[in-house]
Amino acid sequence: MKRILLPTDFSDNAYNAIKYAVQFFKDETCTFYLLNTFTPISYTAEYLIENPAPYGIEEVALGHSKKEIEKVAQKIQIEFPNEKHQFVKLSAFNMLIAEIKDVIETYNIDLIIMGTKGATGLKEVLIGSQTMYTMKKVKCPIIAVPDGFVYEKPKEILFPTDYNLNTSNPILLPLIKSICDIHNSRLHILNAYYGVPLVTQQQDTKVYLDTYFEENAHVFEIADGMDVIEAIEDYQKYHIINLLVMVHNKHSFFENLLFKPVINQIAYHLNVPFLVIPSIERQ
Repeated sequence: MKRILLPTDFSDNAYNAIKYAVQFFKDETCTFYLLNTFTPISYTAEYLIENPAPYGIEEVALGHSKKEIEKVAQKIQIEFPNEKHQFVKLSAFNMLIAEIKDVIETYNIDLIIMGTKGATGLKEVLIGSQTMYTMKKVKCPIIAVPDGFVYEKPKEILFPTDYNLNTSNPILLPLIKSICDIHNSRLHILNAYYGVPLVTQQQDTKVYLDTYFEENAHVFEIADGMDVIEAIEDYQKYHIINLLVMVHNKHSFFENLLFKPVINQIAYHLNVPFLVIPSIERQ
């Protein structure tokens, strides 16, 4: 049984990510954990530190959270009825990242699926701050679903790599293979090439990947004379891609790409959901 965490702030974007999740795992036995965190704006820092006599604010906020999360659960179960799916509703007076960490540990969460923007997200910001910090601080795979994305099966998965990845990562390859197995997906393994031949270790990793995914459709591709971001953009001009997979290393193009506001046109590779898997160093 898979355990999927679905944070929600009751925005349309959050609900869209929940819809994506239940469709993504429609044939799998899953428990979905609907999580809403709240910190009433009437609470000052001094209140939180000193914790004087309660005024009922927390109780009111908790009641509202539970009521809204029940509405979400009912709505998704009516729209996507599935006997294989169970829903656990969690409301917590806490900061989102701290509560996510607690929920991951308490319920042994396998995957987080969340939207890229919250209720107050600005259109010129590529990825919302809550999603951004979740990716940076939480040691769990995350699928980020772009605002307004209409579900499509991940039949074609793009996995950019320089072949320096650690094949002993207990999450990385097993998770990708699991998705390929569930959806009968084809994996596009893309390498940005600058004219420098692969060293022995990189060649060994490529051979390992070829063997590891021998039961799954997969292709090896090269993007000549491009950096990784350009390679992703260019590749999606000519190939249908339904899911982008990225490894979150300590220092990577991923942080440069996502952890900043973007005012210009949204890049091609961010028009589809992207799965972020922490490297061993980040686990």
